[in-house]
Amino acid sequence: MPDWQKAAGGKMEFDVASIRPAEPDSRIRSSFALNFENETTMPRGLMSASLPLAWYIQFAYKIMLTPDQVQSMMAHLPKWAATDNFVIEARSDSNPTVDQMRLMMQSLLADRFKLAVHFETRTLPVLTLVTLKMGQTGPRLRPHSEGLACETKWIAPPDRSASSVAPAGFLPSCHTIQAISGPNHSVLLGARNITLEHLASYLPLVEDLGRPVVDQTGLRGTYDFSLNWTPDPNAPLNFGGSEESNEGGSDLLAALKQQLGLKLKPVNAPISVLVIDHVEQPSPN
Repeated sequence: MPDWQKAAGGKMEFDVASIRPAEPDSRIRSSFALNFENETTMPRGLMSASLPLAWYIQFAYKIMLTPDQVQSMMAHLPKWAATDNFVIEARSDSNPTVDQMRLMMQSLLADRFKLAVHFETRTLPVLTLVTLKMGQTGPRLRPHSEGLACETKWIAPPDRSASSVAPAGFLPSCHTIQAISGPNHSVLLGARNITLEHLASYLPLVEDLGRPVVDQTGLRGTYDFSLNWTPDPNAPLNFGGSEESNEGGSDLLAALKQQLGLKLKPVNAPISVLVIDHVEQPSPN
């Protein structure tokens, strides 16, 4: 059982929940982001969403899969599990944390979809996130204790994308990675009070890196960071080269080195993989 699940308190259930197939072309905006981050939830655990089963599974087990990992997970399942959207509306009589809502979702999926899963450790191609120099970080990555405390009032800077703004100083809240548009089609990505493990898990969602990313920086605690680059879909991914040289690499990889003092190394490493043992279409209610 992962640490977050132990801390959340074990098995839990929604007090009221309904599941139905989504109508074709219907759109229901999720009441909050169902991902592996600790988003702010609605009072009384209210939630509504219309998503494929894979998204609910990732939320329930606090994982974020690359597109290839989703395809691998769903490859041996019925077609509907990957293509059909299901509307889930639920609430709790208490005010659960987002991790407690994950436990409630686990119970709901087991009850209504007859979902059974387990985790296996497999050695697979991954990218490890490491520091360029042991124990050191770049200028745009610093311990959260040196930045604005989460409970302190945030004041928006005149130019949120200016280089003079402290790492993640353009963000009003903590715990989630967010992006805004910068000048000349650039992207400014940042977060306050997150772990490097959180950042590593998020990187394959920023750009198609072809592999999951595992944190091996050895840096503990939480950090604030800002990362600015101009996406170029035609730039090659070059994970080699010297620590000082960025020639031939994508702009994202260069930004990681120059701004955060981090790089990605391709290796084979043991990682935990979620395996679906059984699933059924839910009966209507």
